[in-house]
Amino acid sequence: MTRRKTLTLATYNVNGIGTRLPQLLAWLAAEKPDVVALQELKATDAAFPAAELEQAGYGALWLGEARWNGVALLGRGVTPVESRRRLPGEPADTQSRYLEAAIHGIVVAGIYLPNGNPQPGPKFDYKLRWMERLIKHARSLVALPHPVVIMGDFNVIPTDADVYDAKAWRKDALLQPEVRDAYARLLAQGWTDALRARHPDDVIYTFWDYFRQHAERDRGLRIDHLLLNPALADGLKDAGVDRWVRLQDKASDHAPTWVVVNAP
Repeated sequence: MTRRKTLTLATYNVNGIGTRLPQLLAWLAAEKPDVVALQELKATDAAFPAAELEQAGYGALWLGEARWNGVALLGRGVTPVESRRRLPGEPADTQSRYLEAAIHGIVVAGIYLPNGNPQPGPKFDYKLRWMERLIKHARSLVALPHPVVIMGDFNVIPTDADVYDAKAWRKDALLQPEVRDAYARLLAQGWTDALRARHPDDVIYTFWDYFRQHAERDRGLRIDHLLLNPALADGLKDAGVDRWVRLQDKASDHAPTWVVVNAP
């Protein structure tokens, strides 16, 4: 019997790649993920540490922005083959939030969905428009015969089970009814929320803010998601969160979140 090869796909909001590069490189060396989506680079294209990542064994694509946003895709031992940068549907939108490529035989869409705060207001309206654009584009991806993953910082708390204190966050843009409805409509296309599929009843978070030792006390949110289309979900083996990265000194407020899948 032939044993099938597996791949580890991961998403990680680094909250400033210049500041967090040592933590990122240490995590890559320790866990050796095959495919990585990064968010919140907070760096121009010229400042992206491509050479350091190449030395660590990763090819990269990136879409930078001077002070905010910014996304990248990494492939262990390969260079991602770009298929799209920026989400279609709003030509005037220049924020760096979407990057799509083929990596190790998988179509990978890395996203940094808008936060939307304060709400109500223009930032929340932009978040909802962005989600509608994502839903429309994702419809063209979910039914592909090829394996597809959409992964990144969605800035969506899907249910009250995904936040340590729903009452405290009730007015936040991340769990408004319109946001949860849009996320549910995205899933209804046929996507599998991999982390929840593997841990249906567990308390599991991917983000802990910097207040009152929330990381140490495990008072967090689940807002980093990996969505698998049916062609990839059939090969889902495991999923988890590398919380140890969040507990390091000078860490990002997110932890790397990952899945293990059968290789295509």
